[in-house]
Amino acid sequence: MVFEEIKNRIYEDILEKLPSHLTYHNLDHTAYVLEKAIFLANQSQVDASDLELLKLAALFHDTGFIDNPKDHEEKGCVIARSYLSEEYSEEQLLKISGMIMATKIPQSPTNHLENILADADLEYLGTDLFEQIGENLFQELKHFNPNFTEQAWDELQLVFMQKHHYHTEYCRKNREPKKQENLLKVKKRLGLV
Repeated sequence: MVFEEIKNRIYEDILEKLPSHLTYHNLDHTAYVLEKAIFLANQSQVDASDLELLKLAALFHDTGFIDNPKDHEEKGCVIARSYLSEEYSEEQLLKISGMIMATKIPQSPTNHLENILADADLEYLGTDLFEQIGENLFQELKHFNPNFTEQAWDELQLVFMQKHHYHTEYCRKNREPKKQENLLKVKKRLGLV
């Protein structure tokens, strides 16, 4: 199976069936992460065979949400294996699983491909889409905890962003400055500056 066939199947089988209350971990997020993973791979000359595995990992990285958010990365690895085990070697499947697990918070990627997917997953923190995408995540979290306030959300974002760091040279250079601006906005809303 070629990547586009697998992508169409995963969109149809899983991502289009994700519950509507997942306003962040959904098809749009997967498409965004896939696009950013390809972009970051092109910034660092990833070869074609590794790029294919990276694209597959991006495609499957949040499929575990079909069951429930807890341990969704581990579930995503199982789902990826169930779809890919006939076409890909054990070594390739382990690489894909490693990349999916690299998106688990706190992120701890161990190689270049894992660095790329980890950064693709949170690249938005250092972009102009920060507020818009953050609002989607806030609404999703609010679904699971109706008492979750905007203040609590900003407090969560503050801690998260202060701990977060980018792993690729491209994001360190081109996303970190904007991430710091976005962090400042959060601090201002919290009255910390």
